[in-house]
Amino acid sequence: FHLLSIPFAQQHVKLMGFAVGMAAGVMFGTFSCIRVGMSDREQMEGVGKMMMQSGGMFGTFMSIGMDICCRDHLYGTYL
Repeated sequence: FHLLSIPFAQQHVKLMGFAVGMAAGVMFGTFSCIRVGMSDREQMEGVGKMMMQSGGMFGTFMSIGMDICCRDHLYGTYL
């Protein structure tokens, strides 16, 4: 790993994690909204909210994991 490429790679991993989290949010949000029996408007709001929440959470955790992984390879400190 090159030291200057780590923030760039970390940004890509964060965006990839956000996209994966949003896809999971669509599935889980749609299932939970249909199960509860929400109207169409409430369903769109619920699914959108779930997409943003799960995307943000998954992107954050993937970014933290990438940071830990890159530090291990850069400095030779393995946990």
